[in-house]
Amino acid sequence: MARAVLLIEALEGEDRIYQSRTTARLRRSLRDQAKALELSDSEFKAHYRLSKKLFQDLCTELKPYMVASRRKTKINVECKVLTALSFYATGSYQKPVGMSYLHGLCQASVSNAVKEVTMALNTYNMLKKYINFPGTRQERQAIINGFSNKYGFPGCLGCIDSTHVAMIRPTEHEERFFNRKHYHSRNVQIICDSDLNIINIDASFGGATHDAHIWKNSQISQHLQELHNRGEAVWLLGDSGYPLRPWLLTPIVNAEPGSAYEHYSNMHCLTRNTVERCIGVLKARWRCLLAHRVLHYNHHMVAKIINACAVLHNICNRHRLPIPQLPRSDILEDQNNQIPQPPLQGVGVGAEQQLLASGRQQREIIVQRLWSAPRP
Repeated sequence: MARAVLLIEALEGEDRIYQSRTTARLRRSLRDQAKALELSDSEFKAHYRLSKKLFQDLCTELKPYMVASRRKTKINVECKVLTALSFYATGSYQKPVGMSYLHGLCQASVSNAVKEVTMALNTYNMLKKYINFPGTRQERQAIINGFSNKYGFPGCLGCIDSTHVAMIRPTEHEERFFNRKHYHSRNVQIICDSDLNIINIDASFGGATHDAHIWKNSQISQHLQELHNRGEAVWLLGDSGYPLRPWLLTPIVNAEPGSAYEHYSNMHCLTRNTVERCIGVLKARWRCLLAHRVLHYNHHMVAKIINACAVLHNICNRHRLPIPQLPRSDILEDQNNQIPQPPLQGVGVGAEQQLLASGRQQREIIVQRLWSAPRP
């Protein structure tokens, strides 16, 4: 009996110590949250990429999707969002972020906060609100006008490219994620408008997958084909790693200098560069996506983190927030870790050959249209 009493007292003592430490950690996190909100708006943006007003609005928007805790020591939504934003923005591993002077959480709490905020940003309502491929003819025309006014390229509904985001070795289906540069990644397809807004993102494929395969299996590919079949003359611009289609125009490789075909390819390159700049801005803001900042999460959560950063990217764009400068060393290292796609050969059989021929015909129309247009 005496031993049982001593054991109970010992357990109660340990529980009091745990509760005391947890309460102290909560108070520290609340104090550090207050410190963060005392920063100037420019300092706050440098740490978290959002303005303080936008941060508060985001917390209000995410709160209905966050898990409610009944514990007295629960961490509030604001602290969780600050922690997640810091992680997305710096690409630091969990422990350094959690131990920063702005929000003193243990590593487990940081991990849980990042996951919870990430899941909230991946809810249907959030994705639908902030990443929206144009669904009406009026919305499509607005994007087409944007590209036409900025670059003089007609009918462009978006520019498409893919980028690799590094991750730890997965515990399942490793062969799907091990890319040609010998690291594990997700190959992320991004389509943007002329203002660098992401209008579609697909982070569901592993790094071993070719860009063209992701495109072929995407809903957007099928949607654009349906628009083409209904008579809408709209298309995306992609590099030579994509298949030429009436709804996906690619450059003309080795076009004769001074020819209409070289002029088309130059105009195509100038316009398509939009998506490369979009990806650059996305990774400059949310550096956890840089290829040399390996995400230490399972591959399912990696995809959701990528989506979350895309949502936040569009929020920043919508409010015209400044773009942080990415050190040149980070730019070069990320570029070195990307995987260029070899040009697809212009051959095909059956239906594939017919689509290729239709794509060439559509491209020829644009070549001649650009060549005959007035030039400055």
